[in-house]
Amino acid sequence: MSGDISAIKQVGVLGAGQMGAGIAHIAALAGYEVKLADISLERAEKGIEGIAKRLGRSVEKGRLEAVARDAALTRIGAAIGPEGLASCDLAIEAATENIELKRRLFADLDRACKPGCILASNTSSITLLAAVTGRPEDVIGMHFMNPVPVMKLVEIIRGLATSDATYGAILALSAKLGKTTITSKDSPGFIVNRILIPLINEACFALQEGLATAADIDTGIKLGLNHPMGPLELADLIGLDTCLAIADVLHHELGEDKYRAANVLRVHVAAGWLGRKSGRGFYDYRK
Repeated sequence: MSGDISAIKQVGVLGAGQMGAGIAHIAALAGYEVKLADISLERAEKGIEGIAKRLGRSVEKGRLEAVARDAALTRIGAAIGPEGLASCDLAIEAATENIELKRRLFADLDRACKPGCILASNTSSITLLAAVTGRPEDVIGMHFMNPVPVMKLVEIIRGLATSDATYGAILALSAKLGKTTITSKDSPGFIVNRILIPLINEACFALQEGLATAADIDTGIKLGLNHPMGPLELADLIGLDTCLAIADVLHHELGEDKYRAANVLRVHVAAGWLGRKSGRGFYDYRK
């Protein structure tokens, strides 16, 4: 039955990139059988290889027992596309931030997944995604923070039709995953990104205007506001293309000029300077 936490035995994750692999990682450690799916088996298996490496580092650093690592890895299997998640009790979509792509994936998940399977999205408009399914009461948002195994927060987003049972089951599951939850309305950016992206964007404007160097801007925020990372280095960690995409959604959906992306951010993305993942962003990581 939808919303029954005890009925969730197998968790499917659609998208084997950094976020999807992170979600699969913590679900397997929490004792769930996990299917990690992507467009090809090769991509899914590459995601599992990354999980194995990260779990291995945790063992080396004494944060995890080898037996727990081995048990978690035996619970994760690779799959292809939405059809590969047909037997799952919860399917979490963690694909690229593109609403039309996500709507197609949710329609495919709705057809592929068994009745009662909860469909969750890591981002995007939950109500829009629910509208392409025949089970809108079973659709919910689970916005994990990056990196998923480290960050303790999950934003839970209820769509217009999300049932109390589905909401309750996801709250309980998130707790089992070791996460603290907050609940947001289905609004662009939810809570965290709606506040974070303007902070990053303002730091970009400060850099663009020559107010200070990137290092001084970041040092000022770290020491002046007691943040663990400065906004520009955080943007590099998130990915400048991701930051720009979220800023554009906020600007378009909320219609307020304060969300307009700084040109320096847009230029960096156009140049392919996307942050840590490309080797260069506001800082140079090639060394």
